Amino acid sequence: MDFKGKLKTTAMGILPHTDVKKGLDLAFSLDIPFWPQLPKMTYWEDMYVQVSENFPGIRINDVDNRVEFDTGRFIDELPEFLERMEDPGIYRLSPKYSAVYHEFLERDLSKYYAIRGQFEGPISFGLNVHDENGRQVLYNDEVREFLLDFMAKKVNVMGEELRAKNPRSFMFVDEPGLEFIFSSMSGYAEDQARADMDRFFSMVEGRRGVHLCGNPDWDFLLKTKMDILSFNAFGRGDRFINYVPSIVKFLDQGGTIGWGLVPANYDEFNSTDINALYDQIEGFWEVLEKAGIPRERLLPESLLMPATCALVNPDKGETVERCYDVLREISFRLREKYGFRD
Repeated sequence: MDFKGKLKTTAMGILPHTDVKKGLDLAFSLDIPFWPQLPKMTYWEDMYVQVSENFPGIRINDVDNRVEFDTGRFIDELPEFLERMEDPGIYRLSPKYSAVYHEFLERDLSKYYAIRGQFEGPISFGLNVHDENGRQVLYNDEVREFLLDFMAKKVNVMGEELRAKNPRSFMFVDEPGLEFIFSSMSGYAEDQARADMDRFFSMVEGRRGVHLCGNPDWDFLLKTKMDILSFNAFGRGDRFINYVPSIVKFLDQGGTIGWGLVPANYDEFNSTDINALYDQIEGFWEVLEKAGIPRERLLPESLLMPATCALVNPDKGETVERCYDVLREISFRLREKYGFRD
């Protein structure tokens, strides 16, 4: 797929809005629209809930807002699932699990440079969901193997749906858990994590990306088989730019970097301004240029994004909307400066 970032704007999937139209309108205000997940509207719009649809052994507790997994139920339900595992319909996101996604599909998606979908990634899902004994399902070898395959098929089915609407469509997986696996307490070996991530991405069709807000092992992440890395440049950029050899290799293999520049959290957003953010991103690029990655190499393979999602701001969606305004303005200024007008 012919894809160039050229400092276009997009964002992560989660928004704090409870009004579908407002959430969709905000998502469509960017160069590369995405279908927004609105967990404040209903628990069924939560990213962990959405990716769990039809997963054997799982029930959604929408009273306590919890994804529940039972090993015995998984064993009992697995044979019936395996009989249907080649049916794409079993991996398709239904209106019950996201009314917003289906309203997104009803809009004209063909006129945009690209569009984007997303699901929660397998590592973070496996760390977040616990079995009947309180054990994270990622540490159950049989469940983890099934999980990787199941998640890849979910991503592929949505990706195929979106590419039918726009041929440059691509998919993100949200992986906040990738920061945790490098702690001494995780019990999830780096070699196993790399093998699992590479296996997962080898099964995913089309252009695929990872988003995370934390601070993982950047060498590890940049060497996985992904095409787009979306990260919190506002909070982590000063560390990220130290990994020059890995960044070079990532770009050489056709990678795109999503610079999460504009904070969406209330306190962070109000502690900075548009000029400081503009200077910050230019400062990162200057460091990389001096280290051997010129702007003419880096910027065509770069997107601009909010730094994080923000669900708990005191003004609900207002700061996020202002964040998007600032993001669009910075993108406009930089594209004018560097001659990206398409």
